[in-house]
Amino acid sequence: MKIYESAEDYLESILVLKKEKGAVRSIDIAHHFNYSKPSVSRAMSLLRRNGYIVMDQEGWITLTETGLAVAERIYERHRCLTDWLIALGVTPDVAAKDACRIEHDISEETFQKFKEHAGRKSNAE
Repeated sequence: MKIYESAEDYLESILVLKKEKGAVRSIDIAHHFNYSKPSVSRAMSLLRRNGYIVMDQEGWITLTETGLAVAERIYERHRCLTDWLIALGVTPDVAAKDACRIEHDISEETFQKFKEHAGRKSNAE
């Protein structure tokens, strides 16, 4: 199933917020992105309907196995690409923003080759 960039961003943010806070609610995501609560509620409804998250009666959000796999894939790309751009001399803020754009469009093949190359470079230093 095709997952859209915005859904990947939401899933990644749930993963990151869960690591930071231990538990996540829609309001945490709204604050993270500076989005309105209704926008986040709509997105959570779509993610729930598509099997990426579950939400309990108190509003706590948990990634499903499928949602976690997507979130971890995007988060790994984000971290690797951000670190690489910073190593090239890009400022951290710009590197993070650019990595966020690149992480969604780069193919799996290219990303794997990028990781292999980056690993060789860091091991050689």
